[in-house]
Amino acid sequence: MPTPEEIWEAADLPARRLAGVALNPSSPQDVLLRLLADGPPAVRMVLCRDRILPDAVVEAVLEHPDTRTRSFFARNPHVDPAQRARLVDDPEWFVRAHLAEGPKLPFGRVCRPLPDEVVVRMITTYDNDSLMGALYRQISTALLLSMPTHPVAEVRRWGIGRWDELPAEIQAALLADPDEDVRESARSSARRYAQSQDPAWVERELPDWPCHARWDMLMHQALSRTVLDNILTDPGAREERRAIAGNPGLPADVVVLLAGDPDPSVRERIAYRADLGPVERRALAVDPDPEVRLALSVHPELSERERASIDYEVPVDGSFRAWPGPLVPRDPRHVRRDANSGHPLIRRRAAEDRALPPDLLERLAADEDLGVRVLLAQYHPDAPAPLLLRSFIEYTGHERAHLTTRPNFPTAGLAAFADHEDPEVRALAARDPHTAPATVERLTRDPDPAVRAALARHPNLPRARLAELLDDEELAHAAAANPALDPKVIHRLVATVAP
Repeated sequence: MPTPEEIWEAADLPARRLAGVALNPSSPQDVLLRLLADGPPAVRMVLCRDRILPDAVVEAVLEHPDTRTRSFFARNPHVDPAQRARLVDDPEWFVRAHLAEGPKLPFGRVCRPLPDEVVVRMITTYDNDSLMGALYRQISTALLLSMPTHPVAEVRRWGIGRWDELPAEIQAALLADPDEDVRESARSSARRYAQSQDPAWVERELPDWPCHARWDMLMHQALSRTVLDNILTDPGAREERRAIAGNPGLPADVVVLLAGDPDPSVRERIAYRADLGPVERRALAVDPDPEVRLALSVHPELSERERASIDYEVPVDGSFRAWPGPLVPRDPRHVRRDANSGHPLIRRRAAEDRALPPDLLERLAADEDLGVRVLLAQYHPDAPAPLLLRSFIEYTGHERAHLTTRPNFPTAGLAAFADHEDPEVRALAARDPHTAPATVERLTRDPDPAVRAALARHPNLPRARLAELLDDEELAHAAAANPALDPKVIHRLVATVAP
């Protein structure tokens, strides 16, 4: 079966043009139904995967005889998840697997959850091959938290995966669960956790060669004195000293020893430890390595005055992208404390809180640190328009484009950026409904292909240029999606589809 990329590559100019019509917000329902029924694969792919659909078209998609067509709808990120969820009992494994896998989103982007009852049905009826391990992205926070005590045994088994985070009373209930499979899974999880906390077992099972299992054990599991001494006395074990520096069970004397390690990357890892003693904190605060000083400057035991006394420099060229939030919200008092910190990295932590109250939102929106402002713009649902626009213009890292999808991203006045040196900023003119027709036409000849494609969809594009672009190999797809396309042209293009 061809991949989506192969389907698009195989599409000729007429097919790509029709794919643009499928995306056109002005295309009436009868046109969309015709494309769904008779359109070539690339057209059906774009129609079912890349836009919101009228209810009548959704119904037709759900009943479509082509497996691949239904599977594209199963991964549509634009439609209500409840609509995709109607494919939960699709007769084809391929469709069910794609529903479980969910929409393809940029790394770190949050996927809207499927209805809880649908997730439960998938857990209880799908095999492991269909679930493919990706279903977690589509599970609501409420269901994730309730899994260890859920009335359905198969769901309780899923909740056992976070064994070490479960309260003792829930662990005890799972170990005595009336369902044999749940009891066995709980016992296995309890046994594995107990083993990871047994230094003798870890020493016995620790692989002698570099591998994922060895690194995981060194970083997270209980280490015997023999294992620690072997690493500490081996001059070539630099990477392993760095690994154990973050181990939560590291003895106090080893923490002290590694705080003076000749390798600055080891000292940097140690500087983040909450159990770092005051003597070591004072030494690392004046460490010759700037990365070590920066790591120490955010230590939770430091006062604001102590932080200010450290000579640190916060990088502003990092990646400020949105990640899924914690299952349990942070304490609002801690968030307020962080938002009022004098340290940019700590204020960045506060800026990631999606429930930030209005007064802190206003304060951090005017923060002097680029990272604080961009993270606030990426995370907060009420990020104001001026902040979103400023962040997009100033930030050029990962997930920059995500800023334009935020609810308050502005449209008015963006034509002013039509001559900006940055092509991504120039392309903002496509979002302004008042961009002059002459400017729109000029930008369809821009040196940057993304700018050309964005402006080819602008409704102010002069009709003559729009007609010209419908025959352009590069821009026909974008031009056919232009909402100003004459309805007669739309119907004429669709009339070329063979029934």
